Amino acid sequence: MNIYELDVVHQDFHPGNILSSDFKDIIWISDFGLSKLIGANQNNHEKKNIVGVLPYIAPEVLSGDEEYAKAADVYSFGIIAYEMITGYLPYPDIPHDEDLAIKICNRLRPKIPFHTPKLIIRIIMRCWDARVTNKPTFKELYIELLKYYWDYDGYLREGKNKDSEIGIQIKKAEEFSANQELTNTTTTTIKTPLNYQTHPQAIYTSRLLNYSKLPKPKNEENFERELEELVESFSHINTNDDIDEF
Repeated sequence: MNIYELDVVHQDFHPGNILSSDFKDIIWISDFGLSKLIGANQNNHEKKNIVGVLPYIAPEVLSGDEEYAKAADVYSFGIIAYEMITGYLPYPDIPHDEDLAIKICNRLRPKIPFHTPKLIIRIIMRCWDARVTNKPTFKELYIELLKYYWDYDGYLREGKNKDSEIGIQIKKAEEFSANQELTNTTTTTIKTPLNYQTHPQAIYTSRLLNYSKLPKPKNEENFERELEELVESFSHINTNDDIDEF
C-alpha cells in the first residue's frame, strides 16, 4: 500500500523478494530493479520485455493484453497468499514454460484447499480475477486484512468477538488440520509441504519470459458465480469498521 501511494509498481513481486529476520513482525519488500513509476514512458508503444517468475505474473501481462499496472502486483499478492496458507509453491509439478503461460491465460489457477477460511478464499480469488478492473486495491486489501486481524485477536481473548466470522472459520480450519494429522499418523507416506518435490523445469527465479501472442485472459467457467456467492455470503461484514484514519 505504501509503495502504491508513491505511484510505483513493483513488477517482480514474489516470495524471493520478501525479506524478514523472523517472518513474525516486520516484513520488507525488496528488489525494485524492475519497478517503474505509473505513467512513465506512456508514448513508448514498443512491446515490453516480460521479466519475472512465471507463476506470479498476471495473465494480462503475459498475454500483452494490458500494460503492467498496480492490478498485476495484486495478482502476485494473491498467489503469494495462496502459498502462505498452503505451504506449497504454485505449479510445482510441471515445467514453467510457454504451455503453462497459455494455461494461466486460459483459466488455470492453483487449487485452494476446501477447508481454507472462506473469507481468505474470497480475498485470493478477487486478487487473481482475470477481469483487471475487478481486482481489489492494496488499500482495500490492507483494510480488510486489518479488520480480520483485529476480529481474530478479539476472538482469541475470552469473552470478546465470539461471533467473529473469521475467528470461527479459522477455528474450523485448525480443527480439520488437527484431525488430518491424527489420521495421517497411521500412514507410511505422507505428502506434506516439507517433503514434496518440484519438477526440474519449475523455475522460481526471475528470468526473461517473452512468449508469442498468448490468449486473452479468462476466468474458469464457474469463477464469477463462486466469487459472487462468497461475496454475498459475507456482505454483512463491514471491513471499514473502526478504521477512520483511511
